[in-house]
Amino acid sequence: MPTDITPTILIVDDEPEIRKALERIIKHKGFSTKVAADGREALDIIQSDQIDVLLADLQMPRMSGMELLKATKTVNPEIEVIMITGHGGVEDAVEAIKIGAYDFISKPPRKAIIERVIERAAEKQMLDREIQNLRDRLDALEGAQEIIGNSSAMKRIMETVHQVASSSATVLILGESGTGKERIADAVHLQSRRKDQPFIKVNCRALPENLLEAEFFGTEKGAYTGASSQRVGRFEAAHEGTLMLDEVSEMTMAMQVKLLRVLQEGEFERLGSTKTIKVDVRLIAATNKNLEEAVKAGTFREDMYYRLNVIPLTLPSLRDRKEDIPLLAHHFLQIYAQKNGKVIKGITPQVLDGLTRYKWPGNVRELENVIERAVVMCTTDEISTDGLPAHISQAEKHAGQLMIPIGTPLKEIEKYVLHQTLDHVGGDVNVAAGLLGIASRTIYRKLGEKR
Repeated sequence: MPTDITPTILIVDDEPEIRKALERIIKHKGFSTKVAADGREALDIIQSDQIDVLLADLQMPRMSGMELLKATKTVNPEIEVIMITGHGGVEDAVEAIKIGAYDFISKPPRKAIIERVIERAAEKQMLDREIQNLRDRLDALEGAQEIIGNSSAMKRIMETVHQVASSSATVLILGESGTGKERIADAVHLQSRRKDQPFIKVNCRALPENLLEAEFFGTEKGAYTGASSQRVGRFEAAHEGTLMLDEVSEMTMAMQVKLLRVLQEGEFERLGSTKTIKVDVRLIAATNKNLEEAVKAGTFREDMYYRLNVIPLTLPSLRDRKEDIPLLAHHFLQIYAQKNGKVIKGITPQVLDGLTRYKWPGNVRELENVIERAVVMCTTDEISTDGLPAHISQAEKHAGQLMIPIGTPLKEIEKYVLHQTLDHVGGDVNVAAGLLGIASRTIYRKLGEKR
């Protein structure tokens, strides 16, 4: 069973005997340790490994303890730094505290003092981390509560989320890029019984297969070149919580086989280890691809598809929930006006009309970017077409108009006008016929299809 991660203390001193003595004391208190002979070596470790507390001598060759302190606070300000000072180094110690050191210990270091200071620094570091995790969860909760939409499509999605969140069933979220799949995943987790446990996210497209396997399952020290320490994988980190696999369709077939065993048995081994680790993880998968088509094409395993497709949630595109566009636009207006320190009362009807008519290939994400740009460019108390990108302002400008290139054959023009008019009235043949001054049956006949 996974256990809580033990804080790691990095000991930096150019004297080997002092390093060994400090390491024995700190290990005896149950902490994990790493050692470095000078500041530069320590900085390399800080940049590659998870370090919670740094215990460093003030006087060292190549890079002094003070220089290491400054570099550490630049690279990772969350690390608590304790300086070891020689006789007469009190002024330096005070300066170190001003820069950001947690505390200092005078030489020769006494065992009881070392233990007490290290324990307090580690406790502070762990507490700060818990507070940050809590803030992240609250931010995510606020985000989940800000799922905007009164359309029937979004109401159905949220009703399903509320219904299935309390279960442990796997959820497969489908939809075009930018439709809010990650936001829905947040809502599923935060309405579940696992909401106080970790919510770990992995983008399967962002990492190559060899790194993805290590990311999923973790590694043992020496598992491959450069694996200098044990590393906990995402499945282990998500124990008793939720794991989201974003862009799940991008995994190779070989990776799918390895993942399938974990989904079926709830167990795996770290890379470089034969010890089986069991986990209890609620899985959420997301993709903008059609997995049924991927199965037919032979790029996605059928058994993997059925393992994921327990509770499917298909998010509508923004063009299929146009009634939500004004709500979303005003929501983003409030966010970015506040962020940019602007007082903007609203959005002109012309802009709202243009936003509603635009097709939004990038969905909600594209709308958010457009509103952010409009807020930044706005010089009045209302968003107008001047702040919109050309392709959207042109869509507004020509709303209700058709532009047909010269030389287009008459039959093509007729067909184009019929289709565009039908789109304009939401597919209502009778209304379209009235606008065009023809009978409904004429539209059916000319399009060659029954609607």
